[in-house]
Amino acid sequence: MFSGLNAESYDRSYSDRQLVRRVATYFMRDPRRLLWTLITIVVLAVLSAIQPLIVSEGINLLGETPDVQAMTTLVLVSLIIGLLFWAVNWLRRRFLARITGMVMSDLRVDAFEAVIGHDLSFFDQFRAGRIISRITTDTQEFSQVVVLIADIFSQLLSLVFLAAVLFRISWQLTVAVLLFSTVIVLVAYSMRRIARRVTRRGFQAIAEVNAAIQEAVTGISVAKNFRQEAAIYAEFQRVNYESYSINLRRGFVLSNVFPVLNMVGGVGRAALVYFGGVAVVQGAIALGAWYLFITSVERFMFPMSQLSAFWSQVQAGLSASERLFALIDAEPTVHQSAAIDPGRLAGAIDFQTVDFRYSSQEQVLAGFDLHIQPGENLALVGHTGAGKSSLGKLIARFYEFQGGQISIDGHDLRALDLHAYRRQLGIVAQTPFLFAGTVADNIRYARPEASDAQILAIARQIGEGEWLDTLPDGLHTEVGERGTRLSMGQRQLVALLRVLVQEPAIFILDEATASIDPFTEQQIQQAINLILARSTSIVIAHRLSTVRAVDRIIVLDKGRIIEQGSHGQLMDQGGHYAELYNTYFRHQSLAYIEQVGARRQGAPGQ
Repeated sequence: MFSGLNAESYDRSYSDRQLVRRVATYFMRDPRRLLWTLITIVVLAVLSAIQPLIVSEGINLLGETPDVQAMTTLVLVSLIIGLLFWAVNWLRRRFLARITGMVMSDLRVDAFEAVIGHDLSFFDQFRAGRIISRITTDTQEFSQVVVLIADIFSQLLSLVFLAAVLFRISWQLTVAVLLFSTVIVLVAYSMRRIARRVTRRGFQAIAEVNAAIQEAVTGISVAKNFRQEAAIYAEFQRVNYESYSINLRRGFVLSNVFPVLNMVGGVGRAALVYFGGVAVVQGAIALGAWYLFITSVERFMFPMSQLSAFWSQVQAGLSASERLFALIDAEPTVHQSAAIDPGRLAGAIDFQTVDFRYSSQEQVLAGFDLHIQPGENLALVGHTGAGKSSLGKLIARFYEFQGGQISIDGHDLRALDLHAYRRQLGIVAQTPFLFAGTVADNIRYARPEASDAQILAIARQIGEGEWLDTLPDGLHTEVGERGTRLSMGQRQLVALLRVLVQEPAIFILDEATASIDPFTEQQIQQAINLILARSTSIVIAHRLSTVRAVDRIIVLDKGRIIEQGSHGQLMDQGGHYAELYNTYFRHQSLAYIEQVGARRQGAPGQ
């Protein structure tokens, strides 16, 4: 049942003290509101402690000669205190709701900031659904437990004031009450570890459910294409049943806390009723005082019972904060030694004996050397796994390399300010990603200040803007989630135009392998050529037209450069590139297509 629910590698354990101190720093960000919240909690505790004292005094008056005026005064005072209690409690909840909302918002911001600050290897290793669960579900759970703890703290504080009065009446009975309360606290504390453990498992199960839903919704088109709806439904049922089973066990464990504490409290109440009754009969204490002690036992028991009854929520809040802080504290794998602003880049790139691996068992580059001149256009070709995409990711500083050095315009890549550096990188992935919004919104993504007129002018440089005429609303066409309302070719054009508007110094393109119509491919090549003319470009090439347009072709095999040169030079060598050309590129040649057509026409029987 617990397979697949292991903690993430960045998870860590925090003591209760560490968690409380960490959470306290968030509440201290608004000290004024925190002070008012604490004041209302203290006032509420005092008013709560006064109420049983008034009732006790009323019982004593009933045992003596009736004093109507005194009884009337007690009734009025009790009414006033009740109204004050309601008003202060309203203020306390108002202040507490605001400060809790602020803390929850700050936690989400810090967690989200930590997530988007991580390098891509973090997202390769950890599932998006689990990360989302921590930022949303865990923060919500934590906010709920803060309100609960504030309520219990207010009740415990009222007991401190009440205990001071009880000591003056009978220190022996007060000590007895406190001893029984201590026993209850110790029993509750002893069950803390198992409660924390099953609660953590419950959260991990919920994260699995969120991850399954997120993956199913994201890949629904693929599932429908391969008629796998039943399979993803079965997978969801599996993780959902695991969540049900684990949370059922969690509920069973936590539901046993209340009966145990109630049993201990019952023994305490019975003992106090007996010994207190004896003291009243012997005249050691007044009847009202005895009532006060019995009521106090209930008041001492009530927050303890609440704490036990809502122990699952308390542990859920602690587990939630633990998971949140683990996400915030997760160490990045990409480290910068400095934050040098490179200024406007010329685009010189140097790999010097670079070693890179995704894991200890996955060596990609070993002692790799490559020099790219400013403004040079480079095509990377090779079989799958040759290291082409890895070079682009290293230049973008998405991953940490283990040895050697990568220099940009003579600066160590590890010493550059990544924000300033990446602003001058234009990157187009093999499967272009578009955000929900219009075509214009996606094109100006890297330059939000770009006007519609500027975007339109750049868009019309491609095929005289004919591709825009195919869109229902031109630049203002909604692209849908992930660009699903556009064809694959149109998505590629939008992604390339996004780079054209950005005007990067370095362009990295992983060409799409999907087949598109010749007209759209010509427009895409136009856009690529415009970018190639304005930047240092590294292209993972899948199109013959792109390969022929670059200045130099690098042929990779298992992380090594085995050939380099122009298309003509490499074809003359008749080596690995010529083999790749005949295997992957030759069929794109119009001459080759015409030759095949001529052979078919000349075949017998045609």
